[in-house]
Amino acid sequence: MKKIHAIAMGLVLIGAISCKQVKKEADTVSEEVVEEVKKEVVAVKTITFSMEPKSDSNVSGEVTFTEENGNVIMKATLSGLTEGEHAIHIHEKADCSSADGKSTGGHWNPTFQPHAKWGDDGGYHKGDIGNFVADAEGNATVDFATSEWCIGCDDETKNIVGKAVIVHQGVDDFTSQPSGAAGARVACTGIIQ
Repeated sequence: MKKIHAIAMGLVLIGAISCKQVKKEADTVSEEVVEEVKKEVVAVKTITFSMEPKSDSNVSGEVTFTEENGNVIMKATLSGLTEGEHAIHIHEKADCSSADGKSTGGHWNPTFQPHAKWGDDGGYHKGDIGNFVADAEGNATVDFATSEWCIGCDDETKNIVGKAVIVHQGVDDFTSQPSGAAGARVACTGIIQ
């Protein structure tokens, strides 16, 4: 009988040690999973604004900026445009109060570069996004991404908050100073967070 009792006690001790070991291993795995999840967390900022028609146009739409992993992605969906090419820029002031959109000031140019095509070696405005094409129904989508912008950061040479998006009636020629001779401002939205 003592032998059976001793065997039973031994099994209980082995079971207790095994349970402690399993719990310890489970806690370790749990900590590793939590660590992996923490590493994968990425801050994403998104702001969306509606475009207002300007200069007696019927242009409307929506602009969304999303910042993730150090890049800002701009997506604009527009309607009411004339068929063909149009320019789109970021301007220096989030003020769409004037009927012609000129209350937004000039192109956003915090690094004091000449107007040019985005990416030119000689420099360009941080607001020089470029041209896009509207279809026969007057609809267009603009997709643009850059690491040279941020949403609400402390770097004023990158921060787009407090600026405006302007759609122009014409095409940016990328050479005329200071704005590319793109014509009337036909839609505006202020980027205010």
